[in-house]
Amino acid sequence: MRRHAVVTGGAGFVGSHLCERLLTRGTTVTCVDNFSTGDLGNVLHLDGEPGFACREADVSRGCDVPGPVDLVMHLASPASPRDYERLPIETLQTGSAGTNHALDLARQHGARFVLTSTSEVYGDPREHPQRETYWGNVNPVGPRSVYDEAKRYAEALTAAYRRAHGVNTGIARLFNTYGPRMRADDGRAIPTFIRQILTGEPVTVAGAGTQTRSLCYVDDTVDGLIALADSDLPGPVNLGNPHELAIRDLVREIQRLAGTSVPVRGVPAPVDDPRRRCPDIAVAQRELGWSPRVDLDEGLRRTMEWFAPSRLDAE
Repeated sequence: MRRHAVVTGGAGFVGSHLCERLLTRGTTVTCVDNFSTGDLGNVLHLDGEPGFACREADVSRGCDVPGPVDLVMHLASPASPRDYERLPIETLQTGSAGTNHALDLARQHGARFVLTSTSEVYGDPREHPQRETYWGNVNPVGPRSVYDEAKRYAEALTAAYRRAHGVNTGIARLFNTYGPRMRADDGRAIPTFIRQILTGEPVTVAGAGTQTRSLCYVDDTVDGLIALADSDLPGPVNLGNPHELAIRDLVREIQRLAGTSVPVRGVPAPVDDPRRRCPDIAVAQRELGWSPRVDLDEGLRRTMEWFAPSRLDAE
């Protein structure tokens, strides 16, 4: 087990859950975040916990953490379309210079390095389900490209550090993680639909709602990241739930769980919005012994409980 982990983007949605889990394993954790999209409130309950420290810093400008360091988990990046369209240059800088600095930290300390990449590297895929060997179908100059290409570059840089410098690297491609601590104004489907349904607003569905996503509860994603960190697998490896669901069916499921029904309003689909998204997780199952365990019904219940009306009113 790693003794000291540095988690960049540790105050973000997934990062904060990862910090929490690492601490429960007895790992000392340094959370690094510039709070451009992360929230100090996500890790405030960890303040004062033995072995936890939070440093405000922008990894695109450097990533200096006193050693020894055994593990670097690089999660720093805006991750929702609303955020990376608002912060396009910053997103590209985090994926490039930020990844460079995080890799240098791992190289300096001889630490295991894990990059959290994304299913967005597959773009609007022409292969279905998506295997790690698929090179993707990405528009390099579209509005989503700042995130897609930042992650693709980060993967290339991570692989180059492994080949050129012998850094012990791993790459995870996350598929549509959801759960508590997502922001109500995140802009992604689940927090948007939950907020709208719980507050009685019309639900805004892009296009006909036939586009699909494969939704993975955050606890399962964190399990996969830790399994990858504990291994020497270079990846890339898909971490996601292979249960594919149409967006319009997701709306119906949330309405059923909420016990209410609100009008659905169609809005134009975003440019380059993927039509289908579903991971092939055979590599994760075979090499890491990992599969998602939380089904959609339970995951949505937990998430909706967190998005209580009092929390929505506060936001």
